Amino acid sequence: MEIKILFDKKTAESKLNIGWGFSVLIDNKILFDTGEKGEYLIKNMEQLHILPESIESVVVSHDHWDHTGGLWDFLDNVKGRDIPVYVCPGFSNDTFEKIKSLGGKTIQVGAVHQIAENIFTTGEIIGEYKGKPMPEQSIIIKTDKGISIITGCAHYGILNVVEKVREHFGTKSIYLVMGGFHLSGKDIREIQFLAEEFKSMGVENVAPTHCSGDKAEEVFFKEYRENFIGIEVGKVVKL
Repeated sequence: MEIKILFDKKTAESKLNIGWGFSVLIDNKILFDTGEKGEYLIKNMEQLHILPESIESVVVSHDHWDHTGGLWDFLDNVKGRDIPVYVCPGFSNDTFEKIKSLGGKTIQVGAVHQIAENIFTTGEIIGEYKGKPMPEQSIIIKTDKGISIITGCAHYGILNVVEKVREHFGTKSIYLVMGGFHLSGKDIREIQFLAEEFKSMGVENVAPTHCSGDKAEEVFFKEYRENFIGIEVGKVVKL
């Protein structure tokens, strides 16, 4: 199975757009998050030879502009298909209405839910952002290598996400954790503790990006070395 990075803050290819936000394509059919701007997402898809109409469903991690920004242009490109958009029940009514107005079909997921063969969402997990509840979901993928997790921002706490997945699937190890770990601005000692906890929880490979922060990426690289995966727009990660 392949994970294609469609939007993030870095790229090795000048023709691809970068910025604040995150978006990946899973197994060439499931779009997870959409970055900050529709123009950037659609142009990146064109450059990577990905047709919007080839995508079967969308999963939105949480209701923030840097993850929903490209959703509206994407839905406009696939109008008339009634494409499923997996959301958390706690998202705003404005988001639900906008998805509907653009022809998307909202599917609210409150618990672990299978989206496609070997691909699941954690369902809504309530975290916190600026003192307010933040509903969020992450992606879970099962392959021969094990279970992998892709997060948008992990407001619930990245260790809590990992533990929830381990408990639900009854596994002692996780092959890969990728995405936003929400560690930007955190103290270096806290980040080091988290990196060590990852290892003690059986996380074999890591790919922190987006809101993880530069410090966290450096710490996780030092801790994981050859098992650290750097994320760039246009990169393909094989599971």
